[in-house]
Amino acid sequence: MSEQKLLLHAEKIDKKFGPTHAVKEVSLDFYEGEIHALIGENGSGKSTFTNMLTGILPIGSGTFTLDGEQVAPKNQVDANHHGIAIVVQEIGTLSGLTVAENMFLGDEDQFIKNGLKNTSAMNKKAQELLDSYGLGYIKATQPIDNYDFEDRKLVEIVKSTWFDPKILVVDETTTALGEGGRKKLFEVMRDVRAKGHCVIFISHDMAEVLEMSDRVSILRDGDYITTVEKSEVDEDKLKVLMVGRELGGHYYRQDYPDYKTQKAGEVAVSVQHVSVPGQISDLSFDLHYGEILGIGGLSECGMHEVGKAIFGASYDRTGEVVLADGTHVNDINTAINHSVAYTSKDRDNESLLIQDSIEDNITIPSMRDMGTFLSDKKLHDFADLYAKQMQTKMVNVKQYVSALSGGNKQKVVLARWLGKKSDILILDSPTRGIDIKVKAAIYNLLEDMRAEGKAIMIISEEIMELIGMCDRIYIMKDGKINGELERSPELSDKDLISKMV
Repeated sequence: MSEQKLLLHAEKIDKKFGPTHAVKEVSLDFYEGEIHALIGENGSGKSTFTNMLTGILPIGSGTFTLDGEQVAPKNQVDANHHGIAIVVQEIGTLSGLTVAENMFLGDEDQFIKNGLKNTSAMNKKAQELLDSYGLGYIKATQPIDNYDFEDRKLVEIVKSTWFDPKILVVDETTTALGEGGRKKLFEVMRDVRAKGHCVIFISHDMAEVLEMSDRVSILRDGDYITTVEKSEVDEDKLKVLMVGRELGGHYYRQDYPDYKTQKAGEVAVSVQHVSVPGQISDLSFDLHYGEILGIGGLSECGMHEVGKAIFGASYDRTGEVVLADGTHVNDINTAINHSVAYTSKDRDNESLLIQDSIEDNITIPSMRDMGTFLSDKKLHDFADLYAKQMQTKMVNVKQYVSALSGGNKQKVVLARWLGKKSDILILDSPTRGIDIKVKAAIYNLLEDMRAEGKAIMIISEEIMELIGMCDRIYIMKDGKINGELERSPELSDKDLISKMV
């Protein structure tokens, strides 16, 4: 990297959370005009490191030096003023505010004169910025709550880059975006690099890392391992560097049953003429016991509403969701009481009690099944069993979920339903933010559940996840099913994409 100028130097950055040593004296260099990937397993210290750089967390010890000046941001706004920005993994906008208010949150002073805020000027500038990013359909004056998860992430991208930051951290953001959103994010990342600035890119998608990055640094259990040039490695080499050994066993399923002659079991869930205004229209299909059914499509196709509709969480839903015993699911309690599990793509707001403990999150749906006397030890042991089964990196189950990395939060979501022993699992983006090793373990778990006769639905924007794991795949477009594909070794991404666009 001798031909490029050093932009950011991290010197012995260290951070502890009680007995957990999250980042261990990590020293790293980042250069002008590069996209520098930072990879590692869940809990390896990636987000903790960048959260200290961007003011989300105070620095434990060590120093960051940006363009020759030592920086220690007090918060994200302070980081922005130093030319450092981050697009976080989860929702980073605030409900109850407009799009424009979110974009300029903490930086409203530019619109204040004589003590009065010029709201029209703020709205005008926000809309001009949205238009310049090709996001003119998002209106600056509208409440942010009017927009879905992906559009809110796109607003965050504009918020984090409009002021031309020297350092842009992209922390697992692609897992929250569909194909269109990813393309937009990648355009922004390349633009930051072209301006001579630096992108620090955190991702568990090794293909994505190799496509976008110039160099890759690896953290493992808080330790810095090495930095490699993209040209020096492939996906398998990166995986070995991440976990410290070769990954044994297979990744996706290896079996290819003939679906026409080896039908799955009885119908577990019958979806009959289900519609949600503006989202999905007149969907009818069956999910069987003993199969993994995939739902795919582009992010705006309506597929993420399907899981909510089946789970009884879409309050303006019409049509019927009928279980094998004739039960009609119209609300969440009915679904849970009849062995239906659901994980949402938006885990912080819809799948977790973020300010409660790991123990509370895992035990809540199973309390009725655990008897009338619920001792603290019984609850603790139950949560501890399933948290450890999902390899959750934690201090203990009393730790608050809000303190976990994104991938470990997802493990808690899955541990909850693993403990519940649900027979019907509706999983929206089940491996979002999960590292390679645990992703393989989840796939193996889903194979075992399928063999046990459970009914599983995977809703995913990851094409290879659908091809690798599902017996059947429904592709959605414009809120409707646009094709059905059966499991086959010849099935390719092109077959799925042709039905999406």
